[in-house]
Amino acid sequence: MKPLYIIGSGGLGREVAWQVERINKKQAMWDFKGFIDDNEVLWNTAAGGYPVLGGCEYLGEQRKDLWTVAAVGNSKAREKVIQKLELFEHIHYATLVDPSVVMSEEVSIGEGSIICVGTIITTNIRIGNHCVINPACTVGHDAVLSEFVTLYPGVNVSGNVKIQKNTEIGAGSVIIQGIKIGSDTIVGANSTVINDIEDEVTVVGSPAKVIKKH
Repeated sequence: MKPLYIIGSGGLGREVAWQVERINKKQAMWDFKGFIDDNEVLWNTAAGGYPVLGGCEYLGEQRKDLWTVAAVGNSKAREKVIQKLELFEHIHYATLVDPSVVMSEEVSIGEGSIICVGTIITTNIRIGNHCVINPACTVGHDAVLSEFVTLYPGVNVSGNVKIQKNTEIGAGSVIIQGIKIGSDTIVGANSTVINDIEDEVTVVGSPAKVIKKH
């Protein structure tokens, strides 16, 4: 079994730890060592029954091959975490797909990505590195999610949708077919996206409209 550390000991981190338990029940793959968190107050405590071992520098100090994922909900914060680890050749990134996920063999998932319980991913879909797809999402045919994309629970992404880097899609949102969503953009919860969206904006509503430029 491969040694695994989860970065982030909050709610998402504990959900991912549960997902690792589910994966191991089906096939023993991961020796989960504990959580990594840069909040020093949490060091030497426990979360979900597992230890919080230290900050990201703890991983750098190990000097042995290890695997990790960043269970950090915010896309930009997740990218910053990964950037801290880029210089360490012994750190590898796990791709964690819950056993309940339904997907075809024509799905490509990048390293460090987390696909949570109850999600359906159909055919000819590309999911980039370090994406988080929360529970009960659907991703339709020929969709492309670039790196560090976050889908919050219950998002429906229709066919041929393209979502660029660091974009977050709020819980319960629907994106109709063929839509292109730019990078560093936020789609508010329960929005319906029926038009393309530019980079670096926040949109909300049904239909979704720009309320802020970043």
